Amino acid sequence: MASSSATLSLCSAFSSHCNVASRRSSVILGSISKPSVNLVKPVIGFLSPSTASTSRPAFPVAPKFAESVVEAKPETTDVEAVVVSDVAEDKPKREEIFAVVMVGGRQYIVFPGRYLYTQRLKDANVDDQIVLNKVLLVGTKTHTYIGKPVVTNATVHAVVENQGLNDKVVVFKYKPKKKYRRNIGHRQPNTRIRITGITGYEEYPASPNVAV
Repeated sequence: MASSSATLSLCSAFSSHCNVASRRSSVILGSISKPSVNLVKPVIGFLSPSTASTSRPAFPVAPKFAESVVEAKPETTDVEAVVVSDVAEDKPKREEIFAVVMVGGRQYIVFPGRYLYTQRLKDANVDDQIVLNKVLLVGTKTHTYIGKPVVTNATVHAVVENQGLNDKVVVFKYKPKKKYRRNIGHRQPNTRIRITGITGYEEYPASPNVAV
């Protein structure tokens, strides 16, 4: 009898303990599954939208520069481009020609519109018009005029731009064991001319250019 009463008391205690544990687990699961009311409700405080809207300083709106620039662009770009292209097409193309001339015992290749440094021309002043008669060869896009030794009636017209000096050249002389040393600088005078045209070669017999 004593053993039966002891087993009954143990069973009742165990059942009561299980009921309490099940209730606690249900309460915990319910609290986790249900969202808290405090999270949904707006919190009135420092971070609330009402206080943030009232305490936030009002900054001026930046102007939209991009829109103003786009609106200010002119609408005549196409017309201007057409006018410029028409003017460029109307300009005559420069003739492709060159010549070989002799000035002061030296030979130079000249092109119309380019400048050239030669030896000093004593009788020429700045802005003077000069004519070079010793033309050894004249070449165009289709023909070549070779002189024997010069192309008769061919002339190269030029304008004197400047009378100057070349870069300094140092001349150093030395003799060993004689105490002889000489250091001399020299600048050769020169003349800068600009070629303006090549004329008078049309009457000379020409030979066609041979493609290499």
